[in-house]
Amino acid sequence: MEFKKGYTAHARYVRMSPYKVRRIADKVRKKPYGDAIALLENLPHKGARLLRKVIQSAAANALYTNKNLDEELLYIRDLQVNEGVRMKRIWPRARGRADRLIKRTCHISVALDEIVGRGE
Repeated sequence: MEFKKGYTAHARYVRMSPYKVRRIADKVRKKPYGDAIALLENLPHKGARLLRKVIQSAAANALYTNKNLDEELLYIRDLQVNEGVRMKRIWPRARGRADRLIKRTCHISVALDEIVGRGE
């Protein structure tokens, strides 16, 4: 059996906590492309907007690479949200003290693939 890499897209150093993006990523993982985009367009979260952009980019890469491919035959094969770098800032507090403010980032990776067995 031959394994294909699929059609991928990445968004790196996204200024949002990976925990917040993973909540939404779990809802669209392994779904068909059209269903995933429809769901993400109707969610109010910032992470949904970011995920939608990356998934649409992967679909554009797929359609550019394979001109005979139909959008309806794509599904989300792999969707990963990994932790990126942490930006550390100083947060002034009372009495001359300071706390550390950690601004988290994440890396989003999407791989789309063709649904086998449909449309034949």
